Amino acid sequence: VQLQASGGGLVQAGGSLRLSCAASGLTFSRSSMGWFRQAPGKEREFVAYISWSSVTKYHADSVKGRFTISRDNAKNTVYLQMNRLKPEDTAVYYCAANGRISGLESSYDYWGQGTEVTVSS
Repeated sequence: VQLQASGGGLVQAGGSLRLSCAASGLTFSRSSMGWFRQAPGKEREFVAYISWSSVTKYHADSVKGRFTISRDNAKNTVYLQMNRLKPEDTAVYYCAANGRISGLESSYDYWGQGTEVTVSS
């Protein structure tokens, strides 16, 4: 299984980025997906979750109303649209697959390598 995250970069506060995570080696259309992030000096934290059918979505309170998770099962890809970015969103963002409990890091079977997002003030 491979999860390839991309789309990170340097952006000014208030700006937008869209992260992508391309999956291979698993039945993506039946896999729940999640995004997590780890800021410098902090533990990794849950950002967003989407069920295999896209019916169920969760977003952490810290990003609710600014970030949106989505997926395209035809492209085996999950996205994280990030708007109105803040300096505190600076982190390495990871995608993960097959989460049995949306916000529980240890419940996910597979992890990508991460993509770095830096938001300048």
